[in-house]
Amino acid sequence: MQFIDFDKTNACKKLAEYAAGFTFDFRKKLDAKRVEQNVVPMAANLRYSWAAKAVDEQAVKLLQELADEQELIAKYKTLLNGEMMNTGEKRKVLHQLLRGEQGQPVIEDGKNIGDFYRKELSRFCGFAAAVHDGKYLGSTGKPFTTVVQIGIGGSDLGPRALYLALENIAAAEGKKRLDAKFISNVDPDDASQVIASCQLEQCLFILVSKSGTTQETLANELFVKDKLAKAGLDPSKHMIAVTSETSPLARNPAYLDSFYIDDYIGGRYSSSSAVGGCVLSLAFGPETFREFLAGAAEADKMALEPDVLKNAALLDALIGVWERNFLNYPYTAVLPYSQALSRFPAHLQQMDMESNGKRVNRNGQPILYNTGPVIFGEPGTNGQHSFYQLLHQGTSIIPLQFIGFSESQKGDDVSVDGSISQTKLKANLAAQIIAFAKGQDSEDRNKEFPGGRPSSLICGKQLTPAALGSLLAHFENKVMFQGFIWNVNSFDQEGVQLGKILTKKALAGNSGDSSLDAYSKMLGM
Repeated sequence: MQFIDFDKTNACKKLAEYAAGFTFDFRKKLDAKRVEQNVVPMAANLRYSWAAKAVDEQAVKLLQELADEQELIAKYKTLLNGEMMNTGEKRKVLHQLLRGEQGQPVIEDGKNIGDFYRKELSRFCGFAAAVHDGKYLGSTGKPFTTVVQIGIGGSDLGPRALYLALENIAAAEGKKRLDAKFISNVDPDDASQVIASCQLEQCLFILVSKSGTTQETLANELFVKDKLAKAGLDPSKHMIAVTSETSPLARNPAYLDSFYIDDYIGGRYSSSSAVGGCVLSLAFGPETFREFLAGAAEADKMALEPDVLKNAALLDALIGVWERNFLNYPYTAVLPYSQALSRFPAHLQQMDMESNGKRVNRNGQPILYNTGPVIFGEPGTNGQHSFYQLLHQGTSIIPLQFIGFSESQKGDDVSVDGSISQTKLKANLAAQIIAFAKGQDSEDRNKEFPGGRPSSLICGKQLTPAALGSLLAHFENKVMFQGFIWNVNSFDQEGVQLGKILTKKALAGNSGDSSLDAYSKMLGM
């Protein structure tokens, strides 16, 4: 198995030659037959439709050659089997193992890492059940009604997005046990606002920091502990930690309990671990979290299929490379037509851009081609009255990734003008796909839509825990495959480190950089 730069592959050269004369007329080619045929099954009964993508049979054939030449499935299997795939930090990459073994058992120093993950899953699920049963109570003897997660980056974005995604359906099914809130920003107004909205004596806080040294998170922990102490409450009876076994938070009497992850779980890939599992299990019950894991595990298994027309994550990744490197589209918009997924684009933004926003290959050598796109998005239909103007009639073509469901989560609806709101939502989604693709001619140039805007659609019956797991794993695996194609290390994030170093210098008061000191002074430091 070889790791070679994307532009050194024969398939890349063939794709470049084909793209040079490529055209795609949506008005002629996008019809009912294409929509019906260009669909790939996903886990948890979701489907990936690529009918409205600017790609034809020959392009798909060449993309299959690229997948084969870059040995994408073999590299995925190598990752699953526990080989060192994070070249920057010399680490394994094991977030799929949190959902179940798809490869060989991963053993290190005689320790079965899969068993370790399963043990931690059992421990934090058991803790959640004990909280629900009233075996853990706050300082004043009252049961917990709210859980508050303190974390930043991957310790916030993913878990927050997943909580919001499942809140409605859990409530509708009578499975919601605790409210959940999140503190992430070191801005004190964030923590202050959250705490003001809670009954502190009935709050359980989850401190999430793998290293136990994350500056923003520890600052917020002290903020919370100060509020608890001033309210006459014992912080040690209101807080648990999610951390590594070697951090100062581990086995610390300042917490009710500590639950563990290791260095093989990157922050943006940690929602399947205790980082997401503790808050989701406490909020909705352990079984809901296990259903989520099952959907993700099924998606991980389906991603092993070598035929791109049967592997949704692989095909999505390849079409993304086609758009980024050969059609030269630098952005991608993620547009869920589901209010429950309101924060899902923000999570994907971190996961994708932190993973593949790289300018050197796995060996640290500069590369001469584009890598990860800029990711942004908002839920429909609000986006239609916001940035869709630019998407439809702006000077740049921006590929779109739509997500939609046949049924709402709560089933609470009303009929107006002959249709219920969920039907109106679906009609808007279908209409936007066609409007972007086919556009509109008009003698009035202000009303002319050029079309030619490509989109994909992930759809299913309802956003359930399993469907959410499928959706999350789909995008994780898509990003992984694209990283393999571009020959970058998708699993480190050195881009966040320089700012941290300069922050410490600014806080010290004499950084040695006059411009940094001047900006610090301007901000009142």
